[in-house]
Amino acid sequence: MKISRNSGGRTLTRADLAEAVMQKIGLPRKESQDMVEFVLGEICGSLERGEGVKLSSFGTFGIREKGERLGRNPKTGEEVPITPRRVLVFRASNIMKSRINRGLGRRKPAK
Repeated sequence: MKISRNSGGRTLTRADLAEAVMQKIGLPRKESQDMVEFVLGEICGSLERGEGVKLSSFGTFGIREKGERLGRNPKTGEEVPITPRRVLVFRASNIMKSRINRGLGRRKPAK
């Protein structure tokens, strides 16, 4: 499914995804929006429960536990404790990495 967008670095939005579903599958706009929301909700729910999410040929989302540590305020140099937290991590699949890097070897180097 190809989503036509300008190459100016625009961000893909939920509305763009719903539009693509609408055009590709032919669902009404509201049902396409509901489908996108449902899929994103399932991904978020799994991550909230601490479960990983693997999307074949795309990548894997997971949660990493970070322990408490000492940090430093860069302005004052004062040491401050950083509380433990959970962070979202994403690891792209090899297929996605290849797709992203396709054609880079053929480009002329920037001057």
